[in-house]
Amino acid sequence: MRRLRDGIHTYMSYLKGLLTSCLVLASVMSWAKAVPISIDKTKVKLPEETVKEPPQSVDTGLHYDRYLREVIDFLEKDQHFREKLHNTDMEDIKQGKLAKELDFVSHHVRTKLDELKRQEVSRLRTLIKAKQDIEGGNDIAVDHQALLKQFEYLNHMNPHTFEVEDLDRLIKSATKDLENYDKERHEEFKRYEMMKEHERREHLKTLDEEGRRKEEEHYEEMKKKHADHPKVNHPGSKDQLKEVWEEADGLDPEDFDPKTFFNLHDTNGDGFFDEQELEALFTKELEKIYDPTNEEDDMVEMEEERLRMREHVMNEVDSNKDRLVSLDEFLVATKKKEFLEPDSWETLEQNQAYTDEEMRVFEEQLARQEEDLNLKAADLQKQKEDLERQQEQLNAQKLELQQAVEHMERLKTQKVPPPPEMQLEGNAVPESLGHDQPPVPPEHQPLPPGHQDIPLEQQQQHAPQNQQDLGQEHQNIPQQNQPLPPGHNSPPHDSPQMPRDHSNVP
Repeated sequence: MRRLRDGIHTYMSYLKGLLTSCLVLASVMSWAKAVPISIDKTKVKLPEETVKEPPQSVDTGLHYDRYLREVIDFLEKDQHFREKLHNTDMEDIKQGKLAKELDFVSHHVRTKLDELKRQEVSRLRTLIKAKQDIEGGNDIAVDHQALLKQFEYLNHMNPHTFEVEDLDRLIKSATKDLENYDKERHEEFKRYEMMKEHERREHLKTLDEEGRRKEEEHYEEMKKKHADHPKVNHPGSKDQLKEVWEEADGLDPEDFDPKTFFNLHDTNGDGFFDEQELEALFTKELEKIYDPTNEEDDMVEMEEERLRMREHVMNEVDSNKDRLVSLDEFLVATKKKEFLEPDSWETLEQNQAYTDEEMRVFEEQLARQEEDLNLKAADLQKQKEDLERQQEQLNAQKLELQQAVEHMERLKTQKVPPPPEMQLEGNAVPESLGHDQPPVPPEHQPLPPGHQDIPLEQQQQHAPQNQQDLGQEHQNIPQQNQPLPPGHNSPPHDSPQMPRDHSNVP
């Protein structure tokens, strides 16, 4: 809920600067000994008053942080809601009592909240679609209503208007997510540290014996240099706060006053120390340990150290566990023994982020992941080779088809030569000749193989003497001279016939 509180009072932060200016002016005037001078105010040009812009809200780290901030910014523009929020107990806010006040905000604010919700629903749908595209499910229908259920900070069944339930969901989700945020950060840092150690060990395996020895010596030297730093004060102790009072605020440590200190560092002037304001108090302590220019100092570890310090102070001071430190809680803590005589603070190098067993399990998981990746890589390589072979086959088929097409084109453009002369039996005439050339008389046709050229006189002597002999002769025609086989044409009917001897015909 720290973010909710921040949003309420961001526009009051300029009062902080005005209060500080008044204190400084009063201090100067108390030491002034000069006689007051009467000034004609009509001749003095007064300086123009400038309104200090409210500071930018701190990012909560939530994935819906922008939506959360915009809703709060518009709600605090409504005077009724702003007054209710300022006077409502944090537990009542968590239980949803504040959400019911939404019914009393102005119409303009409600209209803007409706628009913000529609934009957020559209953003979530875009994210869902983008995730589906990445996973390759372009052809699968998306059930947006089912997928929107995972976003608990808004009512997805009503994507058009911002209702009481939406504000209640937003407050509860932000509270729960912020409580889990620190745990997730710790786990993320632990994985970071284990991965860094794993990579160091893997690097040592690639070196020879002499290289490993030098690398180990360098590693131990860097650890010693990092541990060699000034004493770190216990976070939230009197010594730690007095050091901030002196070095950051420029005030005399003998004049340290807890209430004045609280007001100076309540940067948004809401009467609470939120998590960011607390973490800012530890900067001086962290600078004793970490320097971004030093090889041995890791800035990721510095942020983890800052988180550890803030959590420790919250556990010690935040009595109602609302993730805020009120002025009363702060003043009560300054009277405790832990504030006046704290124990020494153990830094990260004295508290390893992981155990040996956690490191062993982590490396086993990495080994399994590497094995799975290798199998997937081998499968992808095989698929690649199969695709390349298929591509080669397609290219070969394409080339053959192209060559066939080119061959057909050449045949169309070239003159086809006539077929070779066929040898025909008897008096058959080739088809090409029978259609294109006049018939050849029998006496001019070539004789079949084995026949001799007989003089015409002998042919007349051997001609049949009468019709009976002619009929008998027809009966004695050899088989090879009987009807021609397919493909052979009979001589035309108008071709000249052998001359007959009509002298013997009765």
